[in-house]
Amino acid sequence: MLADALEPPAPLGTLLIPLGAGDVRLVVFAGSGAGSAREIRLAAAAAVRAVPQATTVILDAPADAPADALVDGTVLGSAKPLRWRAAGPYADRTLRRIVLLGDRDPAQVALGVEGCAATLLARALAAVPSNIKNPPWLAGIAGEVAREHGLGFTEWDETALADAGFGGILAVGQGSPTPPRLVQLDYVPDGAQETDPLVLVGKGITFDTGGLFLKPPAGMLAMKTDMSGAAIVLAVLAGCRALGVRRRVTGLLPLAENAVGSAAYRPSDVITQFGGRTVEVANTDAEGRLVLADALAYAASALSPRALVDIATLTGHAKIALSHVLAASYATDEVLHNAVRLECAEAGEPMWAMPLVEDYRGGLDSPIADLTNVGPIGKANAGSILAALFLREFVGDIPWVHLDIAGPGRSEVDTGIVNIGPTGYGARGLLRWLTKE
Repeated sequence: MLADALEPPAPLGTLLIPLGAGDVRLVVFAGSGAGSAREIRLAAAAAVRAVPQATTVILDAPADAPADALVDGTVLGSAKPLRWRAAGPYADRTLRRIVLLGDRDPAQVALGVEGCAATLLARALAAVPSNIKNPPWLAGIAGEVAREHGLGFTEWDETALADAGFGGILAVGQGSPTPPRLVQLDYVPDGAQETDPLVLVGKGITFDTGGLFLKPPAGMLAMKTDMSGAAIVLAVLAGCRALGVRRRVTGLLPLAENAVGSAAYRPSDVITQFGGRTVEVANTDAEGRLVLADALAYAASALSPRALVDIATLTGHAKIALSHVLAASYATDEVLHNAVRLECAEAGEPMWAMPLVEDYRGGLDSPIADLTNVGPIGKANAGSILAALFLREFVGDIPWVHLDIAGPGRSEVDTGIVNIGPTGYGARGLLRWLTKE
């Protein structure tokens, strides 16, 4: 099934047959190839894209077509990105009702519905402009979501972060007039006995200038979406109760704005991460790993997790290697890695397994601190691998998976189930994985 997710779908087409006046005015036939989940998802998306003004869609498909894929394609294929106009923010959507014909598995339908809800929430949050979206604002949204979905909620402000020793989050956020935050969300299923949660960590950089290593203008324009990992984790936690996830799940959202200013952290600064490890800052644009390291170290030492999974728009190197179709994944535990990758592939969010190359670990050595945050400046290096090796330093012996979604986390085209902009890539896959644990 992992291989199926990487195979190109059969060429799909649509045929429209107008029926004139009446309750049903148009029939759309969409090719679904061999009927794989991916092809069903794309066929449903093609069908609704062919009728952009429809308010109700009645969907029929082969009896063995997975219902979650039908829901994915229909809901996400009809979705539109948020827009900001004089009247305020809105999403230009006309589709209001979807009817699935046939005897469909209710659990699959629910998985599709909640997966799409998580994806759309993650997309919406990532699309909010950064003059509105800052760390306290996003922490406030997380609190509202927690109350709505019965989640425990804990927030560290800048004073609490300093008292607890979250040096990475504080360093990245110190150049911004809006201070950093750390948010913890806790899902506890009814009747839960075990105390060791599955922990999800999402990178939450609400805007990334690159710091004093300033990004070029073209690279900065999309940086309001650099908190996609945190948005995805928040959205996944919001869907756990409706899907009856059996395990405890904790979400950690390290939130900061990487800004340029007189107080911004500098190259050659030495910061102390949560737990005491020191890091020499070799590149201020490698900030995501610093906030993730704090959250991972906290999770490993304070939460006794069963497993750790982090998700982040982390490195341009992953995007160069895999472009927009695949995310890079790394792990210290093969069983956990395969389980996460399988469910992500089933959701149409495939992850390409990447190696943690031990020979590259020396590139993170610092002459003055425990680590540097990047390899040697100005030299070609395996940047995505080095970032993963850096994060590994903070997870101890906890089974861990790292998902670098820098490529598929943003779309440059409006097609299939994605719009131009943030995609929420990984939300549906992680929800599927949690339902199987």
